Amino acid sequence: MATPRKKKTPAGAPPVEANAAIAAIVAEEEAAAMAHVEVSKPKPWTPSKSGWIARRGVAVLIAAIVLGSPALVENVENLRAISLAMIYVIVGLSINILMGYAGQISLGHQAFVGVGAFTAALVVTKAQAPFFVALILAGVIGAVSAFLLGMVALRLKGLYLALITLAYGAVAEFTIFATPAITGGGAGVNAVRPSFLVSERTFVYFSMVVVAGALYIDWRLVRSKVGRAIFAIRENELAAASFGINVTSYKLIAFVISGIFAGVAGALFGFRVESVDAANFDFALGLTFVLMAVVGGLGSRVGVFIGSAFFAILDLLIHSLFGSGIGHTIAKVGFLKQLELYPGFIGAVLLLLTLTLYPGGIAQQIKPITGWLAGKRLKDHGHGVTIREGGAGVRP
Repeated sequence: MATPRKKKTPAGAPPVEANAAIAAIVAEEEAAAMAHVEVSKPKPWTPSKSGWIARRGVAVLIAAIVLGSPALVENVENLRAISLAMIYVIVGLSINILMGYAGQISLGHQAFVGVGAFTAALVVTKAQAPFFVALILAGVIGAVSAFLLGMVALRLKGLYLALITLAYGAVAEFTIFATPAITGGGAGVNAVRPSFLVSERTFVYFSMVVVAGALYIDWRLVRSKVGRAIFAIRENELAAASFGINVTSYKLIAFVISGIFAGVAGALFGFRVESVDAANFDFALGLTFVLMAVVGGLGSRVGVFIGSAFFAILDLLIHSLFGSGIGHTIAKVGFLKQLELYPGFIGAVLLLLTLTLYPGGIAQQIKPITGWLAGKRLKDHGHGVTIREGGAGVRP
């Protein structure tokens, strides 16, 4: 048998066993050295003390402008526009819970608002109940109507859900709100304000208090277990169900909370106009509600606030513009003189421009500012937002 040859080691080189031993020693020394070395991770950037002071100062200034505006306005028409803006903000938050958080389409939201308005007017006028009882019952009836609609629409999505909510709005407008025995038919129902809300300025501040309460509830909802479950359902119902989330229950919760907000907003709307009838709650109003939420930015509390307030005062802004010298010049340019008569057309154009240039709506446009106020660097975040079905990439 042939004896295997041994590999010759070059002259002067250490044996193979010595190389292996040296390599093991070196590896042990490197491991020991690495064990004593602390891996330094870059700390996230945070503003300096002066940076936080500047941010808090800007936030206080914005709040002072919003809260102080009614005290500086003397014109009654302008005060009524501000109160309408506050009511629209509550409606916008209501739609945002359904469309922005839960991903459920609602094209008949004016029906929930109308139910709240008629309920409050009937409770105060015919039952002679106190104002706050009427306000609470408006929210309760709004929640019940939303619950019933939610039960019908539980298994529907997309176009079919949109058609059901659209049909509900039409039925409410032409049937429920036109029933003489309940709503007085075309005559409507008077909604008499309590003595402490007779002043328009006082009514504005009361509406602001209700808006603050709605914002707080919305903020708590987003950070709760219920809110996280609703977000999960919006992203993927099957995945949410696989993690043990009761899709049916949480959808109904979203409908109910949305109905409460809409009912309370309807009650305030009724006391603002002081005479409620079916003509106040047509499809055009429901479409306006959807427009202001989408333009504001579905899923963003701040964006919906701004979008809702803007659409509420849009008529006043247009009429003020055309009443000025600039407006007279614009009116001389062909079809532009018709824009004063069609503010809804301007809203539709703004919607198209917003969705084309900034799919996340106003929320995407102001994201650098809101991010800076929250403690981030002031930089452009506007092009990283993507729209998901039923909601936006911009979170509250």
